[in-house]
Amino acid sequence: MKKFLLAATMLAAISTPALADMTIGWGGPITGGSAAVGEQNLNGVKQAIEDINAAGGILGEKLVLQVEDDAGDPKQAVSVANRLAAAGAQFVIGHQNSGASIPASDVYAENGMLQVTPASTNPKFTERGLWNTFRTCGRDDQQGTVAGNYLTKNFAGKNVFLVHDKTPYGQGLVEEVKKTINAGGLTEVGFEGITVGEKDYSALIAKIKETKADVIYFGGVYTASSCVSCATRATRSQ
Repeated sequence: MKKFLLAATMLAAISTPALADMTIGWGGPITGGSAAVGEQNLNGVKQAIEDINAAGGILGEKLVLQVEDDAGDPKQAVSVANRLAAAGAQFVIGHQNSGASIPASDVYAENGMLQVTPASTNPKFTERGLWNTFRTCGRDDQQGTVAGNYLTKNFAGKNVFLVHDKTPYGQGLVEEVKKTINAGGLTEVGFEGITVGEKDYSALIAKIKETKADVIYFGGVYTASSCVSCATRATRSQ
């Protein structure tokens, strides 16, 4: 049904008369901890729009891209959504982080705008009954099941320690891993969250060493993953 709504809404938008250009919005992190990933996605979007326009646009209309930086922050994402709505964007590619996509989607829904995220994996994004939310990536409950089954199969009887970065993405993913390994008869020896941007992981490392962890599974943004390498080095020195 949502596929039909997507096609119907896009057809209605591009069939609107007296429009010289069609505004496409992009919302994501250009600054902040997820900037590198955001810029990679933005480069792909720019290339796609360039290719479409070079081929004549859509029904003769050129696509115009409006770029807005949310820095991966939920509050800034809402501001971005309001700016894109005010600019008359009909479709939005974004956001990158689940924590940004979810609150922004309410603004887009209220303004009749389609939202397609290339990276937000938290299931809540598409499970709140909104008509306008779509994703082009796997969900946490898919990724978490795969990772959890791998841990259960290959590390039965081992001490598995789960770490997340407290973001909707990271925590949601690790909760799915936990659910899967528990269902498979494997109980984690630790389940801890760290804060993005944190520099001191001594408390986490102490807990990991105390549990004699054999395996550390981390879910979160890549900028917070340094905690895993620190913890791994610490456990090797036990």
